[in-house]
Amino acid sequence: MNETAASVDMLKPVEDRGGAAQPLLQVDGLTKHFPVRGDLFSKRKTVRAVDDVSFAIAKGETVGIVGESGCGKSTLGRAILRLIKATSGNVVWLGRDLHGLDAAALRTERRNMQIIFQDPLASLDPRMTVGQIIARPLKTFEPGLGKAETERRVTAAMQEVGLAPEMLRRYPHEFSGGQCQRIGIARAMILRPKLVVCDEPVSALDVSIQAQIINLLRRLQKENDLALLFISHNLSVVRHISHRVLVLYLGRVMEVAERDAFYARPLHPYSQALISAIPVPDPKQERSRRRVVLQGDLPSPLNPPLGCRFCTRCPRATDLCHREEPALIDHGAGHLVACHYAGEEQGVLS
Repeated sequence: MNETAASVDMLKPVEDRGGAAQPLLQVDGLTKHFPVRGDLFSKRKTVRAVDDVSFAIAKGETVGIVGESGCGKSTLGRAILRLIKATSGNVVWLGRDLHGLDAAALRTERRNMQIIFQDPLASLDPRMTVGQIIARPLKTFEPGLGKAETERRVTAAMQEVGLAPEMLRRYPHEFSGGQCQRIGIARAMILRPKLVVCDEPVSALDVSIQAQIINLLRRLQKENDLALLFISHNLSVVRHISHRVLVLYLGRVMEVAERDAFYARPLHPYSQALISAIPVPDPKQERSRRRVVLQGDLPSPLNPPLGCRFCTRCPRATDLCHREEPALIDHGAGHLVACHYAGEEQGVLS
């Protein structure tokens, strides 16, 4: 096996390697630390939420970001959009560094980058009607648009996500969770963005509604050649919608791979544990399949372990893992893994 340190080129989508096309979004070494004030006699501490994350996303591609709660998924998505300021690193959007733009230039670029939030009801202003909520991006980025044209575009956006135009003047509390998420999607899509960050968009919804929302996102992506950054802890959902998968643990990238390669043969022990936790609907198969059970809780990002971030919970950890942090290594076909012993064991999702 040819094992080489991962270059920026290997972090690009498959179709963009070799310089054929420019990625829509390129994230290089993105880091976000939160300072925490201690008490009178203790030193100031730092929450290392996201540490040196790099990847790229192409037009029309979906990259799934997975990991346990608290691993930095949502912080990563918000730092990419500059909803929070990154500590270091670069976010290059169509050749321009977003973190180097002033407020006016950033505002211009933001119409092409939208976000769908995790809590559908909390993301909607309860004092505004649905029509006003969906029209808000038009008011912000196209202030000269007439009332009739605004209502026409809002109505079209509602129909696109499966909401009846008669609901235009209702308030958020009159809708179900799934309907509220459709409102959030309509708001995000009304400007026809090129990238949408989906921050756990279905985690608060019933399973049947989850499927409807995922299928809606896939249809909108196909119709608009839309790039999606899909953040989730549900690996079954990520498998359904993503083209590539990136695994985060305590703010660090553990593994990046094409979807089929990742689910067929995950190389990192953490990825194997995540996949083995996916329930199988067949009771016989569920009872007989191998489980990877992790011991202990996720360490605090205030004091991450030395060496490999996963070494305190890894069943294969050695002294080397506790001393030295592994580099992100290419194990072929762009399958990148940060593990000293990657591939020695494998988990298979049946």
